[in-house]
Amino acid sequence: MGKLLIVGSMAFDAIETPFGKTGKILGGAGTFIGLAASQFKVDAAIVSVVGDDFPQSYMDILKNKNIDLTGVEVVKGGKTFFWEGKYHNDLNSRDTLVTELNTLADFSPIVPDNFTDADVVMLGNLHPNIQMSVIHQMEKRPKLIILDTMNFWIDSTWDELMAVIKKIDVITINDAEARQMTGEYSLVKAAAKIQEMGPKYVVIKKGEHGALLFHKENIFFAPALPLEEVFDPTGAGDTFAGGFAGYLTETGNISFESMKNAIIHGSNLASFCVERFGTDRMVNLQKHEVDSRLMQFRDLTQFNIELT
Repeated sequence: MGKLLIVGSMAFDAIETPFGKTGKILGGAGTFIGLAASQFKVDAAIVSVVGDDFPQSYMDILKNKNIDLTGVEVVKGGKTFFWEGKYHNDLNSRDTLVTELNTLADFSPIVPDNFTDADVVMLGNLHPNIQMSVIHQMEKRPKLIILDTMNFWIDSTWDELMAVIKKIDVITINDAEARQMTGEYSLVKAAAKIQEMGPKYVVIKKGEHGALLFHKENIFFAPALPLEEVFDPTGAGDTFAGGFAGYLTETGNISFESMKNAIIHGSNLASFCVERFGTDRMVNLQKHEVDSRLMQFRDLTQFNIELT
């Protein structure tokens, strides 16, 4: 069974959308990535940090998905990272109301000994120095290193981010971040520039408009499944990344053809994530539901064409 090391926040979120409002609920990039990856036959571990205000019931949710939490530091007297946001009516834009780094501000990741030989490393959206620290702790170079980042790190930690990007294989970012990083409006040109920075593969997420995969001259596009109801987009990008990484870890195949399938699996899982607030849908997601929706993706994208 392939080993997947996940590095990312375990957090509290408070979310408001046009469909309702929550109090503090389970969130964090590491959490969403882990829940998505648990849909695959992989040996997964999360490296993160929380305060002792983080409920044992939340830990149990992840443990019950067979996710190793020995790399999660619990800081006595500390408070867990907290984010509060409000989404606009189109759900594509949001306002951040509160960000409290708390224990995440001084996070120094420690990779468990039994995962320093992980096959795939998924570096969630964190400070590039934290991501680099994890890379340095690996006893051998993983088969695949995937990195997620965001506009904040592009703005404030450019040099550190560029140092990490030189060492990874795949980067996952959204379209606005790809343009910000390169100064190119064309996503084809942006992806080419990003590949020159280091990553062999570039995944550009376009939310409800799907995702693009670039490798050298090759391009693949996967649509997002049209849904009747979208309640909360929080965590959808991380769920996508977890599905992408989980599939590649399970198969052990990191070719461009395999990554096409990984994109579909990631998009498929993200389509479930948005149907409920927070992690609710992912926690209770069943394999038969996942498989059924994969067939919907197949039907959505498969066609025959005759050239005359």
